[in-house]
Amino acid sequence: MASERFGASTTPAIGFREFVAMAAALMATQAIAVDTMLPALPIIAAALGLRDANHAQWIVTAYLTGVGSGQLFWGLLSDRYGRRSVLLIGLAVYVLSAVLSGLSSSFPTLLAWRFAHGLAAASAVVSRSVIRDLFSGRHMARVMSLTFIVFLMVPVIAPSLGQLILLLAPWRSIFLMFAGFASLVLVWTLLRLPETLHPEYRMTLTASHILRATGLVLGNRTSLCYTLALTVMFGSILAYVGMVQQIFQDVFQRPGLMPSVFAVCAGSMGITAFLNSRIVERIGMRRISHMGLLIFIGITGVHLLIAVRGVESLASFVILQAATMACIGLTASNFGAMAMEPVGSVAGIGASLQGFISTFGGAVVGALIGRRFNGSTLPLAGGAFTCGLASLGFVLLAEHWRLFRPHHAAAPAAAAVIEHGPG
Repeated sequence: MASERFGASTTPAIGFREFVAMAAALMATQAIAVDTMLPALPIIAAALGLRDANHAQWIVTAYLTGVGSGQLFWGLLSDRYGRRSVLLIGLAVYVLSAVLSGLSSSFPTLLAWRFAHGLAAASAVVSRSVIRDLFSGRHMARVMSLTFIVFLMVPVIAPSLGQLILLLAPWRSIFLMFAGFASLVLVWTLLRLPETLHPEYRMTLTASHILRATGLVLGNRTSLCYTLALTVMFGSILAYVGMVQQIFQDVFQRPGLMPSVFAVCAGSMGITAFLNSRIVERIGMRRISHMGLLIFIGITGVHLLIAVRGVESLASFVILQAATMACIGLTASNFGAMAMEPVGSVAGIGASLQGFISTFGGAVVGALIGRRFNGSTLPLAGGAFTCGLASLGFVLLAEHWRLFRPHHAAAPAAAAVIEHGPG
């Protein structure tokens, strides 16, 4: 019995597919609360009497600020009190803050509850710790690839979901949908997820222990360098998300095409992330991610050359951007898995610090690229190419200047919790 080994849950072992679906659902609670809001922002601005409709963007900003800040402590708490209890508390606060966001009668109150909503949503970072508790090496990379697909697909469907809700109900119903979805995930987690943190790995929350754990996460070459490599790649994604509407409006004068192209590019990333989950255990995450990064640099280099020569067309942009995003599907989850692998003994604070660095660092990188938009695709192509080179530099540092090194990881530790294994 899983409960007998881990000693913190009476929950029976669950199957591999159910576990992956649960981890993906936990991550989806965080992702869905961003893009679903976008169609409602003008309506909320009018309903709450905002003089400047652009101020409605703070609804998203407040949430993301909470997510970034919250990642610093949820993982740390899970290293002390266990993964399951912290996830349940985070989901409960998520439900409450989502409901109170929907009931807010003033804009400042809404922003305050959206910040709290983001803080609670950041508890989803603990799902990465759960994955690290149960899996290592290529097995972990496979699971992270499968759950990573959720982050790629949610932005595709979330705006349409938000628009559908607005056609059927008032804008406040969007927040109630967040609460309803999180409630289902809460019940599922309560009934089916065992405690995965072994008692001997529980950390006492003293300053010395926290500093030692932080030193392990930030002082380990592999952990730090792959986190930074992931950060700049994430920054290139955020730059694209921030500029894509302006590119279709100002460069191609075809703003109506933006949603469909956005879906195509995100879909290409989802396809390669799924492919990675199928082949990573056989080929290895270093071979796949390093090759994907080199191809990324090559594609963005070609894109940069086309942009510099001023011969960008709609077709070339769509093809090259979809290919660029496909390469990210081969690198991001593998980089995340390799960053987590050396910090298994402090997986909670490891996931927290790595999530904080990649979230805020990626946002800064994306903002710096986005601010250079000049009515052409040059800033996006140049920024992505630069991010690729920077990521390669961090990978070379992590690997002692040798790419494609074979890696032999320990077998996953999931047999006592997950029935039937990962096959």
